Amino acid sequence: MTLPAWAVRPEQVRAALPDADPSVAEALGGIEEWRERPEAERAPVFAAALLLDAGEHAARKALWGLGAPIAWREHVAALVRYAWLPFGALERPDLDRLVFRVSLLARNDDLGLLATADALRRADMGLVEEVALFTQYTREIDCLDKPRGFASDHARFAYFRTPGRDPDYAAFDDTRCTVTVMSGLPGSGKDHWVAANRAGVPVVSLDDLRDELGVRPTGDQGPVIAAAYARAREHLRAGVAYVWNATNTTRALRSRCIGLAASYGARVEAVSVEAPPEVVHRRNRARERRVPAAVIDRMAGRWEPPDVTEAHSVLTVAND
Repeated sequence: MTLPAWAVRPEQVRAALPDADPSVAEALGGIEEWRERPEAERAPVFAAALLLDAGEHAARKALWGLGAPIAWREHVAALVRYAWLPFGALERPDLDRLVFRVSLLARNDDLGLLATADALRRADMGLVEEVALFTQYTREIDCLDKPRGFASDHARFAYFRTPGRDPDYAAFDDTRCTVTVMSGLPGSGKDHWVAANRAGVPVVSLDDLRDELGVRPTGDQGPVIAAAYARAREHLRAGVAYVWNATNTTRALRSRCIGLAASYGARVEAVSVEAPPEVVHRRNRARERRVPAAVIDRMAGRWEPPDVTEAHSVLTVAND
């Protein structure tokens, strides 16, 4: 059962990660601005404070296991990922790009509260002042408590792919075709989604290519990857839409296939398919191409679902 955001209680988080340090959460409780917020707005910041020292990946995996709502979970994970940003922020040459990204994935005022609690935990008032400067700066550029706006999804996509680009530049949309990049753990339901929603569209599937080439999942994947990119280039040169079907569970794994599509002027839609842990493992056990359970657990521990800074659009599909 999916829990509402406010039902992911502190004791559940502590049970999921019993070694988590509660000191940042305790410091957060002393911040009046946080206490005055509505409960639903306090909850993700408090969860991020409890999970801060565990890191982004452990936080995401723990909340996935608790059945936290996907958007809420990713808000918390983004806060944990960027908790370092407010410290010395004004000295960073790429600050605007970073705070724009945070504004799209979470909220910069939430990040400021989390960082303030961390600074108080350390009893470092110099860091508290740095966070205050960060908060003031994000207010001045109008992305403290709301997403940074872009002229279009293509302008946003181009901005996050092009260092030095003006975020207000309305990039001309000259995309020629759409590439659908699938992402999800084994057993999450990617193949089913592709069959139901992209019938007739060519599919570049790493699993299918392994079968064609006789390569085991534990074998040398070099020939499989080379064949996949060769087929993708054929479609891109012809301006033909296609689906890239692979687990793509990290930003690094997605970056190459998205970069290839972008280099040929394609529109990129990322489709993130999810299921609860018990469903993923049950489906995997029933698959002909079964993945060892320990491998899925390791993948879940490094899992990074796609976000709107990576693609023109992101569709999240929950297969409960």
